[in-house]
Amino acid sequence: MSAPKKIKATAVHTFKWKGINRKGGKIDGEFQGVSVAEVKANLRKQGVNVTRIQKVAKPLFSFGKKISPMDIALISRQIATMLGAGVPLVQTLSLIAHSTDNVPLRELMSSVSNEISTGTPMSKALREHPKYFDDLYCDLVDAGEQSGALDTIYDRIAIYKEKSEALKSKIKKAMFYPTAVLVVAGLVTLLLLLFVIPQFKTIFAGFGAELPAFTLFVLHISDLVKEYWYLIGIFFFGSVWAFKKAYAKSEKFRNQCDKLELKIPVISTILEKAAVARFARTLSTTFAAGIPLIDALISASGASGNYVYRSAITKIRTEVMAGMQMNVAMKMTGTFPEMLSQMVMIGEESGNLDNMLSKVADIYEQQVDDAVDALTSLLEPFIMVVLGIIVGGLIVAMYLPIFELGSVIG
Repeated sequence: MSAPKKIKATAVHTFKWKGINRKGGKIDGEFQGVSVAEVKANLRKQGVNVTRIQKVAKPLFSFGKKISPMDIALISRQIATMLGAGVPLVQTLSLIAHSTDNVPLRELMSSVSNEISTGTPMSKALREHPKYFDDLYCDLVDAGEQSGALDTIYDRIAIYKEKSEALKSKIKKAMFYPTAVLVVAGLVTLLLLLFVIPQFKTIFAGFGAELPAFTLFVLHISDLVKEYWYLIGIFFFGSVWAFKKAYAKSEKFRNQCDKLELKIPVISTILEKAAVARFARTLSTTFAAGIPLIDALISASGASGNYVYRSAITKIRTEVMAGMQMNVAMKMTGTFPEMLSQMVMIGEESGNLDNMLSKVADIYEQQVDDAVDALTSLLEPFIMVVLGIIVGGLIVAMYLPIFELGSVIG
């Protein structure tokens, strides 16, 4: 599928206006539009004679809401519902724009609505905003426009986005808990080394006795942290910055990280199941929308979220183009589970591939959910043990000389 031509986006502004309605009453309000002339024309259609209009200046620094992927999933469901109820597309987008209190989202939907009202196809209008609507989203809308079944396609898009965001949420949940606890453990350890242990060092100086090796070791670490804390901070934040920079700039580095992710115990199982679920869900949605399998595999490759699976799907696509059945090509990669290959084989033989893939996606999404819950239950005692060893070890190191002194006195 050829890459769409990039179009310059039309900026949408908010205008404050005052005017007189058909009954001669004075009214005012706000309206989104591209220009003053366009806003006046739209208000005139509503029976408003505008007496004053002014563009609202955007603030230099905005700390308000942003458009999240979950917002896109929500508006996709709203569009699907309204189109299914027979509401015209332009009116649907206008209603969504005026019903949200998220200003960037309101401006986005107003911009799309304005483009469509001038005769621009919706898929073309959405491609002007690639930050929020990726190629897969736009291709599905394009397929809906071509088939004349945009309401049906939007229902599939809404399901896809909802399932996709739910899966992302589960993965974040799996990563957040251990990360948060380890960060807290690190901060507690740092505070003990910087402020608590030096107090014990002052007490030990008056003992006049040789300290245990473990206590001396902890005191030396405390001295190093206290003396070079800024270097440690620079090294830590510098490493994080360098990692993010390398991850953003280097495709080879990202690929190596993807490979490494699949070797982490327990976590790898969740990531593998999530990749399979994304692959099956994307392929099911695109194939059901009438997009050819070869093109659908391109979308599924990008949605898999991992280099290992992207490479495997690319190989599958090559073999399918050569005439091989998809289930056979999947087995040859050795990447996908046997159950998926069997379900695809049944789908190909029965001519019901999209439904089979949808069922597979449901199964693996549920398995990801169960695996995340199991991981959380498994990590709770493990993290408590780690915290106990770190914090408890520091406390024992500080009280060990006191215990030994007590035994000598006794």
